[in-house]
Amino acid sequence: MQLMNLFRSSVGRKLFMACSGLMLAGFVAAHLLGNTTLFAGSAAINAYAEQLHKLGPVLWIFRLGLLGALLVHVTFGIWLTLQNRAAKPMGYAKKAVQSTTLAAETMIYSGLALLAFVVYHLLHFTLRKVGLETSLFSDAAGQVDVFRMIVLSFKQWPLVLLYTGGLAALFLHLSHGISSTFQTLGACNEQLLPLLRRAGLVAALALLAGYLSIPLLTYFGLVS
Repeated sequence: MQLMNLFRSSVGRKLFMACSGLMLAGFVAAHLLGNTTLFAGSAAINAYAEQLHKLGPVLWIFRLGLLGALLVHVTFGIWLTLQNRAAKPMGYAKKAVQSTTLAAETMIYSGLALLAFVVYHLLHFTLRKVGLETSLFSDAAGQVDVFRMIVLSFKQWPLVLLYTGGLAALFLHLSHGISSTFQTLGACNEQLLPLLRRAGLVAALALLAGYLSIPLLTYFGLVS
């Protein structure tokens, strides 16, 4: 009964959004740490990928958990956006000016762009259905050379541009989403909120720089 009450209330929906967003942001940070093994050379990132696949069922449980968090986040994000728009009064000649940011104003759009990017990323690197011919980076036994796959992918400027756009959407979404999440969870007050917003912006910038370094350094020949 209490769970259903949370579903029905806007506060409850925001809590679901915040908790699922926190899970996804944690994964984004952890995923970047794993990906930086690329800079240690082919042996390092291929060993990292092999260790992940050795987890077997555990890896799939983790993936299903992330998928569940993503579905919750997207569903409640769209629901709350539609609810907020329906609640806005119509017919005013002049719109009240409010203190906000581009990231806050465009959360639904950056979120949808990010969702499309995630789908492409999974098709590209996880399922290997788009981007490159699989034979270029796998042997006859189907063993994948992850290092070669990444290098060959990011030697193509259209893919570098696509990933840059996707990561820009990630930055916009996180730069507001991090502080908004902690605010929803009641982890800050009015005095701490400006500091938390700056911390969220710095964290989003750090993640953007870390992720962008992979396609850019590869494209310009510093990873090969």
